[in-house]
Amino acid sequence: MVSLHDILPRAPFREPRRKKTLLSRAEAALFPFRGTPRQRMYGAIGAALFLVAYFAVLLAPGDFSRGTVLVVKEGMTLGEVAVALEKEKVIRSPLLFQASVMLFNWSGTAVSGDYFFNSRPTFFEVARRIAGGLYGIAPVRVTIPEGADVHEIALLAGRKLDRFDAEEFEALAKDDEGYLFPDTYHFLPNATASEVRRVMRENFDKKLKPLAETVRKSGKTMREVITMASLLEEEARQTETRRLIAGILWKRLDIGMPLQVDATFLYINGKNTFELTLDDLADDSSPYNTYAHKGLPPGPISNPGLDSIVAALYPKENPYLYYLADLSGTTHYSRTFDEHKEKKFRYLP
Repeated sequence: MVSLHDILPRAPFREPRRKKTLLSRAEAALFPFRGTPRQRMYGAIGAALFLVAYFAVLLAPGDFSRGTVLVVKEGMTLGEVAVALEKEKVIRSPLLFQASVMLFNWSGTAVSGDYFFNSRPTFFEVARRIAGGLYGIAPVRVTIPEGADVHEIALLAGRKLDRFDAEEFEALAKDDEGYLFPDTYHFLPNATASEVRRVMRENFDKKLKPLAETVRKSGKTMREVITMASLLEEEARQTETRRLIAGILWKRLDIGMPLQVDATFLYINGKNTFELTLDDLADDSSPYNTYAHKGLPPGPISNPGLDSIVAALYPKENPYLYYLADLSGTTHYSRTFDEHKEKKFRYLP
């Protein structure tokens, strides 16, 4: 006999819902795995051992000081770094630290620099950072404008970088005038004078590499091009004006005429066009005086930007031999000296 119970579909069996207690919630959070009571017990023991190991071995000591800065000097061995870290209470086990560095850097070397620790790290984190040069310090933005000379660069960088020595930079970079590429840089706050000089010089080499063949074909040396570009950087601000003036100045060199560029006096005595005297123009004590000495100055008078360098390489042919800029910055060109004198009388005070 078929009963109604046999005909109707059977609902799936459901275990009665148990009310979650605070203990059961904590247990589920700490030990989310399922298993037999014995398995759960082993899991709890393992988790407890991990927590003990984490706080007793892996994590930095409890008296770790937030805001610690560790200096890894160039040439330090991994063992010396490990000892220094233990002394500064950043790690507990130098041996485990050294082994961990090998996981991140097979050469087993530490990257020199200043490492900032603002919270208690594990030795794995410390090893990863020191093996990869992850300093944990925000870089400082330093903008070097086009036309800045070595002295001006030293002042600008000195205002932004804590360990930068302006006098040391000027001594190191005295022969690099013109070859320190003006750009926006991001240095670590602990960047030194030698590092700033190196980075800027490498940037110059990188930016000028595509123009190397053009320089060679121009028949001029790189020094001649950069020296001319440094004059153009100070003499004009617009690309077209720079190219026109470049055509005039290269022409003056070709015919043996003095360059007579006022901008070199900024380098000699800090005077601009409107401050110069006849005595200044006649003073031949400085080889940078392009009124008293023919040819290019001995070297660049500033660090020109790419636009001025390109203008020096691609001068625009024109019929002019003279030029002057009025007080508004407008440049006026002349074919003859008489025409030039007339424009000086008209446009200059």
